[in-house]
Amino acid sequence: MKKILFFLVMVTPLVSLAQDDTEKQQTKFEQLASKTGKISKFIDIKMPRLSYLETSIRTVLGEQGNEYFYRIEKPETSTTNEKIAMIEYSDLVEINKALTELLSQVDADCELDPDYLENRFITDDGFRIGYYVDNGNANWFIRLERYGKSTVFIKKEVLAENFPAAQKKIEELKTRYRK
Repeated sequence: MKKILFFLVMVTPLVSLAQDDTEKQQTKFEQLASKTGKISKFIDIKMPRLSYLETSIRTVLGEQGNEYFYRIEKPETSTTNEKIAMIEYSDLVEINKALTELLSQVDADCELDPDYLENRFITDDGFRIGYYVDNGNANWFIRLERYGKSTVFIKKEVLAENFPAAQKKIEELKTRYRK
């Protein structure tokens, strides 16, 4: 009996720690937007649609400096955060580097004719961009939110055009809203 109690006492903290790891981590935007006691101003500038998804550049003007995000949203579900991606500027730069690499690899991956192949890039906030190869064809996707089931399939030409355009727009806005 003592051994069973000892085992339970030893295992219980491990179980509770494991449950804490599954808690939702805040994205960079959520961390910024949830600061209390500070005045923040949001300015959105619409960008071209990403397939059927609405996009904009969100500038957060704050006392400590400005932050820039590429905002992607499923319009029919705008009330739930799991259908919105807020990609911070430095992450967008990394996504565009990864997208260039993915675009350079896709044809060779299709030629392999695998049963299944997936090639993707994931940001710290859980945004995913990539493709999977099935029957010799590449299917491009993005996943908006780490904890949701918000995978969207998009043509590679749309991705190759819109993500660099968003980065360019943010760079233009950085000069406009300098402090």
